[in-house]
Amino acid sequence: MFVDLQQEWAAGVAAQLAECGLAMIEGIRTRAQLLTFAASLGHVVPHRDSGPDGVTTLMHRGGAAGRAGFEGFGKGALPPHTDRSGIPEPPALLLVVCGRKGNSGGECIAIDGSAVYLEMMLMNPNAAQALSQPRTVFFGGAAGYFGSIFEHTADGRIRVRYRRDELAKFSPGLARWLPALDDAIGRHTTKFVLEPGQGYVLHNHRWLHGRAAFTGERVIYRLSMNPYPGFAIPSGFLAPSILGVQS
Repeated sequence: MFVDLQQEWAAGVAAQLAECGLAMIEGIRTRAQLLTFAASLGHVVPHRDSGPDGVTTLMHRGGAAGRAGFEGFGKGALPPHTDRSGIPEPPALLLVVCGRKGNSGGECIAIDGSAVYLEMMLMNPNAAQALSQPRTVFFGGAAGYFGSIFEHTADGRIRVRYRRDELAKFSPGLARWLPALDDAIGRHTTKFVLEPGQGYVLHNHRWLHGRAAFTGERVIYRLSMNPYPGFAIPSGFLAPSILGVQS
């Protein structure tokens, strides 16, 4: 009996995503392998910058990086953010694979929004409450989305939506709490290097991601996805009150 190794691999990745929202992967050397793995995990969500197959190739494209929302096509640092914050339902998963390393820099940045929120609930509950208020941030351009950084759902979970460039406008009452949020994000930031063929899958409703500046001709392949329902990967994270912490 033949075993579908691709499907078994996807099941293992899905289990990690359900547990902590982040899974590291390796051994993806071609675009075809990337798409085969993606198809075993969920449905690809087309992106503004993706090709017909849904894959976005992130590499230096000169002046394009100077436009708001196109910084991924430059060589500069990308501050922590979640993807597609300007639409009502951002894709749940982000699949990233390294095609080619740069000469230096380019480390990946990842921040667990659950850890950030829990710290703020414990150390600065007023900030956590302010950052959870609906319609306090306008994300995106003219056809953007009014929301909050920490969105509380009806089933007791919290989803993160975040960016800090000119495509995010904060209410005056919220802006005063952003330095505290920045400090918490900094304390929970992890950095790691991807070799060609290595990558990660993260839950875009829980984890923030970014990158350090780099030199050379770094190439990254990115896919936005929604997982198959059978994998039972929950959105966001449980509110601290459910974890036994008073909110």
